[in-house]
Amino acid sequence: MSATFSSLKYFNYRLWFGSALVANIGTWMQRIAQDWLVLTVLTANSGVAVGVITALQFAPVLALSAWAGVLADRLPRRKMLMATQGASGVLALGLGALVLSGHVELWHVYGFALALGCVSALDGPVRQTFVAEMVPSDKLSNAVGLNSASFNAARLIGPGVAGLLIAAVGTGWVFIINGVSFGATIFALSRMRTREMHRLPSASREKGQIREGIRYVRGRSDIIVIMVVLSVVSTFGLNFQLTSAMMARVEFGMGAGEYGMLGSILAIGSLTGALMAARRERPRVRLVIGSAFGFAVATGVMALMPSYTTFAIACIPVGFMSLTMMTAANTTIQMTTDPVMRGRVMSLYMIVFLGATPVGAPIVGWIAEAYGPRWAIGIGSLTALLVSVGAAIWAMRSWQFTVRYRMTRRPHLVVTYPDGGTPKERNARSETRRRLGVDDAEDAATAA
Repeated sequence: MSATFSSLKYFNYRLWFGSALVANIGTWMQRIAQDWLVLTVLTANSGVAVGVITALQFAPVLALSAWAGVLADRLPRRKMLMATQGASGVLALGLGALVLSGHVELWHVYGFALALGCVSALDGPVRQTFVAEMVPSDKLSNAVGLNSASFNAARLIGPGVAGLLIAAVGTGWVFIINGVSFGATIFALSRMRTREMHRLPSASREKGQIREGIRYVRGRSDIIVIMVVLSVVSTFGLNFQLTSAMMARVEFGMGAGEYGMLGSILAIGSLTGALMAARRERPRVRLVIGSAFGFAVATGVMALMPSYTTFAIACIPVGFMSLTMMTAANTTIQMTTDPVMRGRVMSLYMIVFLGATPVGAPIVGWIAEAYGPRWAIGIGSLTALLVSVGAAIWAMRSWQFTVRYRMTRRPHLVVTYPDGGTPKERNARSETRRRLGVDDAEDAATAA
């Protein structure tokens, strides 16, 4: 088996990978159907309404993820996932029944979005840390990359299928299909071989565990940099669900099929980025910053595309850069965090990453509605550019290293650290090099 798919040789992970792919396809189908229902049936192309729904889905992350992280460090993760996956399925079936009955109103969709957000806030940290129980520690980076590949393969398939189903049978049946798809993950979780699980140390039940997680993150400047970059980019730049809907419907005058196709095309780049991430053995902070810069450039170009076809083509590098950034961030944090703290740290990561969406979605929706979706995409590009450049400058000054680009037959970056300093400073630089993926004081690292 190739290095890209090496985690699939483990039975439990194979079960999870396949079932998660099915459930993720259903989830992406529902996202497309939900936005289309709001835009075309419940409102007159209201970007604000779509932004509010996006905010309601992610707002619970701010309130519940820290608590969910404590539970992820304390309780059996497999059983928790069975509960959250079951709840997600019930909510999808409920919304589908309401739509098929012909009685759905906008406030109903708001309510279901909020409820699903609460379930997702509990599901996220558990899902992230559960990966480490299915594979050995040396395969964690590969498994995280394959998880992203599964998610984006679903994004490649789901929107296109959703567009066809919406045109054929309407949005209600799309919600029903998504509800049924969660049965795949529940079945897989129930059939896993518990004797082959790689048990992680559990946190004891005591007060102050959330504060302990915050203190841990405050002492890790590399994690802070990642969280700052991801939070800013996700606030204004990762609102594809909203901006692509507005571009398809308002800017290009397209229908549900063409809107769904944009999501699938975006996923081509994302899937490529995920498969490349699965081949990387070492997490790198510099890859997070560099891919955020690449994302800024790609979205800036995308905002200027004059036609539906050129806009769709521009979605591919945007998907590649965004997925590279997110996977590098996720892998770096998971692989460099103390296992007993992993659930709490990942919950804080999800708060600043996903929790930024409720702040940005209504703003981006308002900009798209008032000035056009191109301006909304352009502002996302500008903020990503500013935060990536700022993070690079701060990192070089704080971690005391310089970066040079060396043009040879194999172009690479040369990262140079100063000599001397106190033992504490030398140890700190050594730890920084390890987290950056650099082995020596002057290391030729292949440019990502």
